[in-house]
Amino acid sequence: MPLYEKISTSSPVASVIISVSLMLFCGFAMTRITKRLKLPNVTAYILAGILIGPACFNLIPPALVSGMDFIADIALAFIAFGTGEFFRFSSLKKNGRKVIVIALLETILASALIFLLTRFVLRLDTTFSIVLSALAAATASASTIMTIRQTGSKGDFVDTLLQVIAIDNVIALVTYSVAISVAVSAEQGISFLSIVEPVAINIGVLILGGIFGIFMKLLMPRKRSTDNRLIISVALMFAFCGICAVLDVSPLLGCMSMGMVYINISDDDKLFKQLNYFSPPILLLFFVRSGLSFDLKALTNTSAAVGASSLLLVSVLYFFVRMLGKYGGAYLGCLLMKKKPTTRNYLGLALVPQAGVAIGLAALGARALGGETGKALETIILASSILYELVGPPCAKMSLYLSKSYSKKLEDMTGEVADLQDQPNEVELLIARIKVIQSELPERVAPTEEEQAFLDAAEDQYASLGRSRMNNKRR
Repeated sequence: MPLYEKISTSSPVASVIISVSLMLFCGFAMTRITKRLKLPNVTAYILAGILIGPACFNLIPPALVSGMDFIADIALAFIAFGTGEFFRFSSLKKNGRKVIVIALLETILASALIFLLTRFVLRLDTTFSIVLSALAAATASASTIMTIRQTGSKGDFVDTLLQVIAIDNVIALVTYSVAISVAVSAEQGISFLSIVEPVAINIGVLILGGIFGIFMKLLMPRKRSTDNRLIISVALMFAFCGICAVLDVSPLLGCMSMGMVYINISDDDKLFKQLNYFSPPILLLFFVRSGLSFDLKALTNTSAAVGASSLLLVSVLYFFVRMLGKYGGAYLGCLLMKKKPTTRNYLGLALVPQAGVAIGLAALGARALGGETGKALETIILASSILYELVGPPCAKMSLYLSKSYSKKLEDMTGEVADLQDQPNEVELLIARIKVIQSELPERVAPTEEEQAFLDAAEDQYASLGRSRMNNKRR
């Protein structure tokens, strides 16, 4: 008898609390291993879920796993709201048309190649191939953004990359919504309404998300304390997720719209940093839960519901073909838009990662399709996502380095400074460059922006507690 069954017979509440605690601790513990291997945290979380799930040690109750479906919606909400920060109208005006063309070409080519592979080479079911090709458009923003922050990268390449990722996730959601509606209605017959209806619903969700963004700004005047700002923002995102769940649509596009509207009318990026510091436990639970749902046995078998090919073969081919489509589409888009060679040659490498958005949409798709078809979809995306998280961040870092968005060379860090060229020898030249770098360093080591946002919130809370204690003493 599994341990959770013994605990649940005495106390069901204890079983839930201990299981959630175990998910959090095992996810953290696995990062201690993956960190030494230079692997991203997402890989650690998925592997932790597989280890404590039914495929290995079977430590988590199946009822808890099935009851945590809502985690996918909430995790997508946090990911999408954070992505909305990169839709600043001021930066989109500069190269918005170019970015849209690049995003369209790289998503279309990746999706088209995956459809050709799955339908005509692997002979998978048509509707299943449509859904899988729609998911191929999505790109993981979290790991790429983390790599950019770690390297301190900046410039035209970084601006283009962040905007392309944001736009291609919008495209991925719209195409996914159409694809999943076609797949669900395939048994009754595909009609014009079945294609137009999900697009109309997502436009409505986009507008509703913008309204929520305006409402969020109204609820956050300057005098609002930082802890209350966090409470309000989380409450609004949860409320929006609830509305989307009632309508049976993904909250991704609406939350992205909410973040976009909020940043443009408030110019307040501090809230996004607070949420980035608050969301890791939620994202950890989401990815660990995805690992718990990962069926290793199904990976080595065929699925009669989708075709005769093994899911392992589909996952591996999906991994390589999507990568080829992303790179080729980005290269072609940059070539047509006459972007610099450094952007044209290396942008596709930075679009390789695929995890958060794709896994979230796959979880929603599995819920909509149900049965063996839904399980096959989630298995393929999870298996390929593990591969993407192994090679994606290194590819993104390589693209940033090759595009000269960051550098470890002193001459690149100091820039073109005329005075440095007058130094008589290499030693004095080196000393001069070091002095330039020292002059640009901050006076003290400051916390990260996310840490500072929470430090401000803690100080505000501490000050309010101090005032309440003084008032009690006076009474």
